[in-house]
Amino acid sequence: MRRRACLVMGLLMAAGCGLTSGSPMADDVRPGSVGRGEPLTGARLTVTSKSFTEGLILGAIMGIALEAAGAEVLDRTGIQGSVGSREAVRKGDADAGYEYTGTAWITYLGHSRPITDPREQWEAVRKADAANGLSWLRPSSLNNTYALAMNRENAKKYGTKTLSDVARLAKSDPGAVRLCVEVEFANRADGLPGMQKAYGMTLPARNVTQMDTGIIYTQAAKGSCTYGEVFTTDGRIKSMNLVVMGDDRKFFPHYNAAPMINAKTLREWPAIADVLDPVTARLSNAVARDLNAKVDVEGEDPHQVALDWMVEEGLVREG
Repeated sequence: MRRRACLVMGLLMAAGCGLTSGSPMADDVRPGSVGRGEPLTGARLTVTSKSFTEGLILGAIMGIALEAAGAEVLDRTGIQGSVGSREAVRKGDADAGYEYTGTAWITYLGHSRPITDPREQWEAVRKADAANGLSWLRPSSLNNTYALAMNRENAKKYGTKTLSDVARLAKSDPGAVRLCVEVEFANRADGLPGMQKAYGMTLPARNVTQMDTGIIYTQAAKGSCTYGEVFTTDGRIKSMNLVVMGDDRKFFPHYNAAPMINAKTLREWPAIADVLDPVTARLSNAVARDLNAKVDVEGEDPHQVALDWMVEEGLVREG
């Protein structure tokens, strides 16, 4: 929902006169394992992102890395909707931002079927978007896709570990499989209808309850729903001690985060790739869950969370 919703708002922003807000990033950082020699000295770069927690953290991570490499960075993170941040980079109103491969392939490039291999998915997006003036750098293993999750008590009670297990349980004990899902997931081809078809799962309508995202996590944790629709990098999975079901038939699309760069900017400053590649390589679902939880559960500032992580990882140094 966070990646895919609010497309109308994004389109309205994209149709306007470009980005009009933003402030300079002013982190007191120096090169650590990235940015050595400060190869971006003299560059003035604008970083953008979407407005949900993970987008804000990734935008800050990118901006801090570029700062450490010597660039002056303008912070224009937090754009509402999926389309707005992409259009900003495509038009040159911004230079770079993290984007998701599945979102690009399905939402922006208009394909109805995802590519099952994550590397091939990224490669297909990279090739297709070259015609749009966008360059995609190497992807991370961070894959913010759909999943079903349940609390520990129910996991022990029913013994399900994969979606195939859930499908078998739905046949043997139909009343046991009660789902809480978003409205969008309930109706998307790459959501509940497609998942049921792929796994041979038939659930009566009374077993599926539609609700807002945040409530789903709470209800799954309480056990009011046996299974809740979640995003695989959400910090609440860890904080609420939920168990994620494996997508053993690899149905759900891959939404791997990767830097999306304006092609003209990258030609002018090719060192951007050398700066960002090792940072992106450190990003994983476990890292994302930890960082997202610091914001969504502990109430910390996304930019500070990003900075603390980069310092802890030795990617940059303060002072």
